[in-house]
Amino acid sequence: MDSSDLTIGDLLDALADHKEKPLVFRYDGRPVRSGYHVTEVKAGQFSALDCGANPEAWSEIFVQLWDVDEGGPVHMAAGKFVAIIRKVADHVALDPSARLTFEVSDGIRPMELHRATQPALVGDTVEVELSPRPASCKPRDRWLEEQKAAGASCCGASACC
Repeated sequence: MDSSDLTIGDLLDALADHKEKPLVFRYDGRPVRSGYHVTEVKAGQFSALDCGANPEAWSEIFVQLWDVDEGGPVHMAAGKFVAIIRKVADHVALDPSARLTFEVSDGIRPMELHRATQPALVGDTVEVELSPRPASCKPRDRWLEEQKAAGASCCGASACC
């Protein structure tokens, strides 16, 4: 899992102290409309083989947001969002450390996959920025991380060159 990925546990923990504040998800440079719905929450266990023939396995939770304007003038409270996730957890096993992906659509455009940033207080709201989830080559990503770690250990605090 990418270290920048937010987990469902991270999100719920961050929202715990802000239950009364409106929860605003932002994507494509704009906020979701105030009437957005959480239409589905899915939990999955995945097994795969990457392009380097390496086996991969992970847990992922998908939260589907329907970006519509069918509610009032205020976005859903963070506490309501938490309650929805908790209700799902009563029926579906949700791993708190699972990678979190948001599926977002306005009902017209195709659903898009997004990753989330840590929630931030912006005025009287809690905002979560969503960005498109990019494809990646896991063997290449692992190699880049190894190179970065090797460079840090070689040239970290001492001058080796």
